[in-house]
Amino acid sequence: MKTLVTGTTGFIGSALVRELIDDGRRVKVLVRPHADTRNIDDLDVERVCGDLRDKDSLERALNGCDVLYHTAAYYSLWDRDKKTIYDINVAGTRNILEAAAGLRKVVYTSTVGCIGLNGNGVPGNERTPFDPALLCNDYKRSKYQAEQAARESCEKGLPLVIVNPAAPVGPRDLKPTPTGKIILDFLKRKMPAYLDTGLNLIDVKDCARGHILAEKKGTPGERYILGNRNLSLREILLTLEKITGLKAPGIKMPYWAAYAAGWICETMADYFTGQPPAVPLGGVKMAKHHMYFDSSKAVRELGLPQNAVENALEGAVRWFKDNNYV
Repeated sequence: MKTLVTGTTGFIGSALVRELIDDGRRVKVLVRPHADTRNIDDLDVERVCGDLRDKDSLERALNGCDVLYHTAAYYSLWDRDKKTIYDINVAGTRNILEAAAGLRKVVYTSTVGCIGLNGNGVPGNERTPFDPALLCNDYKRSKYQAEQAARESCEKGLPLVIVNPAAPVGPRDLKPTPTGKIILDFLKRKMPAYLDTGLNLIDVKDCARGHILAEKKGTPGERYILGNRNLSLREILLTLEKITGLKAPGIKMPYWAAYAAGWICETMADYFTGQPPAVPLGGVKMAKHHMYFDSSKAVRELGLPQNAVENALEGAVRWFKDNNYV
């Protein structure tokens, strides 16, 4: 039997496929027409063309498979066409989970954006109450709705495990992700100041391995935070300073200034340019909170690896340089 993976041209998905291949698995990948396939071009996988909005293509892709990893998502902090975000992330998730009926195991990739925050400096965990006010942009709202759809599928009998990745870092961050953009902006000297915020970082290879461990050891209906180390943005930048020799910004930007810049940039994007804003307001709103999380459940129950995030950051820096991003 084979394993189907969606989202394989992306950051987490391509790392996951590599881990599955290393484990000797036969892998089938769902690829959209005209997708950028550089992340998987060198991999021995069976490709099938399809789209999360096309139910027939999903049924064809799942034919002969007994496991599904659904990592695909429309990951953007801004899009002029809001409907597309929900069509892919919410309706698309429902489509593929309906098509997955009868499979042995399904792993759905959510996000820590669906995990509650304590607001008192204590990292959130899988049971921390969630405040809907945290859904500050269409991406987060769509992923929250998609996770609810995944829970509903599980209640109907689908053997589904939810994983909630924190902020993975490492090679092959093509777009890049918002976390990768922090690294890239630092390398390009486009970060004159920093915000008082924080993230939970994890090596993308460990995050991918966590998906496989969730398939093998995870309890259906449960969710697992795939994270490692909580770091303030200032600490991340100082780590990058040690890795690269480039000076980290020493000026802390007031939140109101970042919010004003985000509001102006997004208003221009929405009503005039139609191009992604230089400062997405959704990203600024997310940065108001320290996104600190406790991944001890995944470490304890799954055996989630916790390799040094400094090495992951170094790997990301090297990959951006080697691939002419800088």
